[in-house]
Amino acid sequence: MKITTPEFKANSVTALENETLQKALLHVEKGFIGKRQEAADGLPEFEALRDKAKEIKDHTLRHIDLYLEAYEEKVIESGGHVHWAQTANDARNIVLDICRKAGAKTVTKGKSMISEEIAINDHLEKNGIEPIETDLGEYIIQLRDEAPSHIIAPAVHVLKEQVEADFRAEHTHLDEARNLEEPESLLDEARQVLRQKFIDSDVGITGANFLIAETGTSIIVTNEGNGDLTQILPRVHIVLASIEKVTPTLEDVSQILRVLARSATGQDMSVYTTFSTGPKREDDPDGPEEYHVVLLDNGRTNMIGTEFQDMLRCIRCGACMNHCPVYHAVGGHAYGWVYPGPMGSVLTPQFIGVDQAGHLPNASTFCGRCEAVCPMKIPLPKMMRHWREQEFEKHLSPPSHRRNLKLWAWFAKRP
Repeated sequence: MKITTPEFKANSVTALENETLQKALLHVEKGFIGKRQEAADGLPEFEALRDKAKEIKDHTLRHIDLYLEAYEEKVIESGGHVHWAQTANDARNIVLDICRKAGAKTVTKGKSMISEEIAINDHLEKNGIEPIETDLGEYIIQLRDEAPSHIIAPAVHVLKEQVEADFRAEHTHLDEARNLEEPESLLDEARQVLRQKFIDSDVGITGANFLIAETGTSIIVTNEGNGDLTQILPRVHIVLASIEKVTPTLEDVSQILRVLARSATGQDMSVYTTFSTGPKREDDPDGPEEYHVVLLDNGRTNMIGTEFQDMLRCIRCGACMNHCPVYHAVGGHAYGWVYPGPMGSVLTPQFIGVDQAGHLPNASTFCGRCEAVCPMKIPLPKMMRHWREQEFEKHLSPPSHRRNLKLWAWFAKRP
C-alpha cells in the first residue's frame, strides 16, 4: 500500500471536492452514531462495562510479556505454531514461507487490518500466490484496487451504483441481463462467485480480535460467514495478529465483547463470534490440518511505558472515526495509510514517523467526541497533543505555527 500521509492536505482537498465520496460519507453519520447510542442506552451497565474493559486491558499491558508466553504455550499444546514477527517484513516473509510449504496457489482472506499494515496481498501476488478477499467490503475494494477507507466498513466510501458497475465489469461470465439493482442481489452474486474460491483455496488467513492466554484461542468477530469458511475449509489456517490482542481469560473477553459490537455497529453482539483453538482433532468433522499464529510487534513494544501506551487498548471498533467531524468531511483515504480517523492520527505517526504523519494529529477539532465514545476510554485528544509537541520540538511544524504557539505560551503564562 502506497503511503500518501504526507499529502494529507492535498488528499483532503480532493476528498472535499469529490461529490460521490461526500454522498457516500453521509452513511457514516446515519449508519453508526444513532445505533451506537441506542445500543448503549439499552444497556444500563454500559459505562461500568467500559470501566471494566479498560481495567482488563491496562492489567494485560502491564504484564503483556507473561500473557504472551502463556498464550504461546497453550497454542503449542493444542498442536498449533506461533511465529514472532518483529517487523512487517518479518511477518510477510513468515506468511509467504507457510504458503510455499503448503504449495498454495490461492489464499482466501478474512478482513484483517494487520494484513493491510504489513501489505501481505502485494507480497503474495509478487511471489505468484493469489490472495482473495472474502469479506464483502474487502472484496469490493479489491476489485477496485483500493485500500479500506474504514476499519469495520472498508467500502463505506463506495455507492451501490458503483458496486454494480464493478461487478458487471469483473463478473463477465454471468448473464448481462441480470438485475443488480437491489443490495441483496449484489450480495448474492458475491456469494456465488466466492463459493468456489473457498473450496479451492489452499490457505486461509484471518485476523484476530482477541487472543486468549488461558486457552490459546483466537477469536474473530464478524457479521458474515466468510471468516468461518476461511478458517475451516483450507488445509492451513494462518492467524495474523498484533501482540496487544492478547487477553488473559475467556471471562475477560466476554466482558469486552459486550462493548465491542455496541460501539462498532450498534448491535448487542455481532452475528458471528468464532473461537479457534489449534488444528482439527481426530473427531472434528472439519477444520485445518495446520494452525499458525503470526504475532506482530512492528513498533508496539516501543509504545509500552510511554505516553502512547493507552492506544494499545484499542479494540478496533471504529467508534472514534464514526463520530469524528474530520473523518466525516474527508473520509479514510485522505489519511494516506492503513488507520484513518482519530485512532490513525495517533497510530500512524508511531508506525511511519511523525515526520511523515505530522499532519494527522493536527487535523483535529479536539471536540473530544472520539474519547467520549471509545469503549476503552482511550484519551485520543491527549495523545494527539503529545504528537503535536514532538512535531514542534523536532522543528517539523511550519515556522508560522511555532511562532503562534510561542506567542500563545507567552500569554498563557501571564494571566
